[in-house]
Amino acid sequence: MTAIEIIGAPLDFGANIRGASLGPSALRIANLQGALRELDLEVTERGDIPVAILEMLSPRHLEKKCLLAISEVCTHLAQKTYDAKKNGAIPITLGGDHSVAIGSISGIATYYQEQGQSLGVIWFDAHADMNTPEISPSGNIHGMPAAALLGQGYPELTQLLSPHPKLQAKNLVFIGLRDVDAAEKKFCHEMGVTCFTMRDIQRRGMEAIIQEAIAIAGTGTAGIHVSFDLDCIDPMEMPGVSTACNGGIRSREAHLALERIFATKKLSSFDLVELNPCQDVKNQSGRLAIELVQTLFGHQIV
Repeated sequence: MTAIEIIGAPLDFGANIRGASLGPSALRIANLQGALRELDLEVTERGDIPVAILEMLSPRHLEKKCLLAISEVCTHLAQKTYDAKKNGAIPITLGGDHSVAIGSISGIATYYQEQGQSLGVIWFDAHADMNTPEISPSGNIHGMPAAALLGQGYPELTQLLSPHPKLQAKNLVFIGLRDVDAAEKKFCHEMGVTCFTMRDIQRRGMEAIIQEAIAIAGTGTAGIHVSFDLDCIDPMEMPGVSTACNGGIRSREAHLALERIFATKKLSSFDLVELNPCQDVKNQSGRLAIELVQTLFGHQIV
């Protein structure tokens, strides 16, 4: 039986819109555990990583858009996901804003690096999250996690658990991009990551895109991590996110992609981030998120 460990990371310091800290609770209210157990999975709930109240942070923790506060949460989370892999489980990290991926992926990648292996990542997002402090227009850390995992940016974020970059650009692929900063575009090309935009999906279809993404993230790696920012989905279907962007992936395309990833049997770990119940309508987004999780873990229509 496949073992799952659920870890909440209720952090929203990385964004300029509050509310994603409520995401883990909304997903639990939508019965994430029950949905996974329906699939005959062994589910262990590990609770939430402790996160301070923003208004109670010290001035030092508030500097550089809460860099120290975020690095402390991500360090704690990295240890939790590392331990989950040592336990033989698939960790599911519930965000929180996308800065939590620095922690979740650092723990998983470090586990594999200690075995002499590497991790591939399929990153679903409207945004590339490839900013660094030098090029970020806002300085918000939720726009930096992919760059940090490639070893670019603040040392407090790039060196969690180990001083080494956690990912190789050749094994990182973005799907669903449609809002990328000008300097970030250039940096993506320089780093050599693969970017599939919404135009690519419209032109080629999700089937072709996801098969290519699986080959990029899965070739020569020990497993595939899926980092799923819910704002990759069109806000007509997924209104409950912090940074909604029109023209996104439709739910049927997302289900297809996640079905194909499940079929590889290489899923190592999963982030589900940026659910903001403050922006949602009667937990519509939370319910759709649970359906997507079920698909990633093997639910089939017939």
